[in-house]
Amino acid sequence: MGAVASQIVGSRWFSPLVLLAAWELASRTGVIPEHTLAAPSAVVATLWSMLVSGELESNLLVSFARIVAGLAIGVSAGIALGLIAGLSRQGEAAVDPIMQIKRTIPTLALTPLFIVWFGIGETPKIALIAFASIFPVYLNLYSGIRGVDVRLVEAARSFGLSRAELIWHVILPGALPSLLVGLRYSLSIAILVLVVAEQINASAGLGYLINNARDFLRTDIIVVCLIVYAALGLGADWLVNLVERRALVWRPSLLKA
Repeated sequence: MGAVASQIVGSRWFSPLVLLAAWELASRTGVIPEHTLAAPSAVVATLWSMLVSGELESNLLVSFARIVAGLAIGVSAGIALGLIAGLSRQGEAAVDPIMQIKRTIPTLALTPLFIVWFGIGETPKIALIAFASIFPVYLNLYSGIRGVDVRLVEAARSFGLSRAELIWHVILPGALPSLLVGLRYSLSIAILVLVVAEQINASAGLGYLINNARDFLRTDIIVVCLIVYAALGLGADWLVNLVERRALVWRPSLLKA
């Protein structure tokens, strides 16, 4: 019995379950008022009712479309700029100073400017996500290209590979792990920026649900949306891990050594 109790206490699920139980108890006894933070049981009930009514799915789809559009633009631009800067000195001189200036500008500080330029529709939301997701991909790809082992490059040249073949068969595979790290950062940043971008006069999406819930003190809906944001982050991380395992199957794993 003592061993079982010790195993339960040592489980990774034990402390989160204790926290949830304490939260539920505090809510039911009035220590935490409902307008401050809804009880876990109320959050679960709200989540179920939003799923049954289709409200959560429809708004999640809108937020998901914004992330996909912003990431598609930002990651594509980041890869293109990383290739230009990483593969030539002239490209580095042209692109890298601009990207370093961009790095010092907080993305969210551009929100008022994007509203002036693009209005309050979908465009500024997607533009913010795209702008924020460029730099991690650019920096990691650039670093990955410049970090390719020179001995591999020399060996490839000794076999008579052309520049195009050298880039395709040696440099890009060598830089792929760094690119995937950048992609993971971009996905995380895109979700963070989405939370703020959806505060810009949104008429649908998770941010719209949170704004409405804030006006009516519906903390249960706010917590549901936060859970969905967290699930999006975990899902994105899982997706990159899956791509990494398949794309880098040739790479030796330290864990198997």
